[in-house]
Amino acid sequence: MQSEPKGQIVAMGGGGFSMEDDNTLLDDFVLSLCPSSSPRVCFVPTAAADAATYIVRFYRAFAEKATPTDLTLFHSGSLERNPPLSSDLTEFVASQDIIYVSGGNTANQLAMWRTHGLDQIFRDAWFGGKIFCGLSAGMICWFRASVTDSFGALDRLDDGLGFIDASACPHYDGEPGRRPAYHQFVSNGLPAGFAADDGAALHFVGTELVEVVTSRLEADAFRVEMTDAGVVETKLPSRFLG
Repeated sequence: MQSEPKGQIVAMGGGGFSMEDDNTLLDDFVLSLCPSSSPRVCFVPTAAADAATYIVRFYRAFAEKATPTDLTLFHSGSLERNPPLSSDLTEFVASQDIIYVSGGNTANQLAMWRTHGLDQIFRDAWFGGKIFCGLSAGMICWFRASVTDSFGALDRLDDGLGFIDASACPHYDGEPGRRPAYHQFVSNGLPAGFAADDGAALHFVGTELVEVVTSRLEADAFRVEMTDAGVVETKLPSRFLG
């Protein structure tokens, strides 16, 4: 295994095809990171329990821009390209260019991935240079810790994949309770990290944040950390994609 990861992560606070029907800027940005003219984009809707309607929306959004595939684990509503569980998931993931992770229940998603070994498969693929992206649950799963509603009320989740050794909070402006909850958790020991509004995405190359991009002029992302003066929120420079 390489000493440093070569892959990329685009962590969206919210947005993309499932939240912005008439705004493709974030999804187009992800596609632009791949040199292929028709990248293989694999949708992983585990957090949404492999909801059939969600998968159909993905195929409709990417059919003319890429070669869409899907990877389902629940065997409910899966489409034609997902491999059965008996197949080599490592080989399947290796054949993709981009892994696009849905929103939904992060805790359930992580449990399923670990059961089937996808946590390690994804880590190896990230080290090897694959591009990973997602919104909400598909944002925070890549971090060590996060703010989640997986358990009902907003709570902290401390067992993320840890590709990025920090915490994360999605929907920072989209849900009123997110900002105060994140500040509270950081003040109580949650690692420092990043918050992203709906329409904002953090672009990491390896473990380095290289850029914040947005699909909405008003969308922002922030660094949130504990200092001697309390929790400090610092707005990060961003680039509007429009």
